[in-house]
Amino acid sequence: MSSTGSSADLLRVLVSVFLPPLGVFLQEGIGTQFWINLLLTLMGYLPGLVHAIWIIARR
Repeated sequence: MSSTGSSADLLRVLVSVFLPPLGVFLQEGIGTQFWINLLLTLMGYLPGLVHAIWIIARR
């Protein structure tokens, strides 16, 4: 993995800490994962955060 990819992933994780759906949006765009994350975040911050980090880390 290039250092540019690592920097972008780190930025997405930091954004996800403050607003998990935004981190997923930056990774996947508006799609199924974004809507799932939005629902999880509305149900509770922690499920949304875990999902966002999982989406970013699986790549």
